[in-house]
Amino acid sequence: MKCLLTAATLEEIKPTIHHFGFPEAAFSSNAAGNLELDVLISGVGMVSTAHQLTRALLKAPYDLAVNAGIAGAFDRNLPIGEVVQISSDQFPEMGAEDGTQFLSLIQLGLQDPKAFPFLWGELCPQDPWLPELRSLQKVRGITVNKVHGHLDSILAIQDRVNPQVESMEGAAFYYVCMSEQVPCVQIRSISNYVEPRNRDAWNIPLAVKELNQYLIEMITVLAES
Repeated sequence: MKCLLTAATLEEIKPTIHHFGFPEAAFSSNAAGNLELDVLISGVGMVSTAHQLTRALLKAPYDLAVNAGIAGAFDRNLPIGEVVQISSDQFPEMGAEDGTQFLSLIQLGLQDPKAFPFLWGELCPQDPWLPELRSLQKVRGITVNKVHGHLDSILAIQDRVNPQVESMEGAAFYYVCMSEQVPCVQIRSISNYVEPRNRDAWNIPLAVKELNQYLIEMITVLAES
């Protein structure tokens, strides 16, 4: 099995790459048992993720692509540090403002609601049904250029699309993988709640620890299968 593990930053998956003997590089390859594993550090944001991921997929065929990272949670039922699977993602900022109202690309007539890979504005990849994913709660994500930190914008996005988590790369990862028909999954751990910006309430070390513990276990199982 050939797998691609992607993350926006090295710090998010550093324990995993150290565990499996990968160098700290933007792109690296190694073998773990029966698994051929490539690691891609794409950079932060949608544009960098789409570009770097597309380059990687053009160079080699993959049986599975995994996007891993931390995320902010709108849903307060998700504990800080919990690892979740993003079952759907979207680009909620793509559209137009009409006074105080936001118009999506669908509402503007610029996007067919069912044009692949979207389904009514969302990206919902087919679940790869890895046994290791059964323990993870599935949540709805959004991908943004500007993480939310103002009460008015937080309430507005919750009212409009009701997300559970947000990241800056996830939907771009799903868009590229689904367009190229590469089986994919997005796994994230909760580092903070989405609220008026308060870094003192974040726990990135815990989120990174829990994320990498899960990744190491998942990769180990894949390598032994």
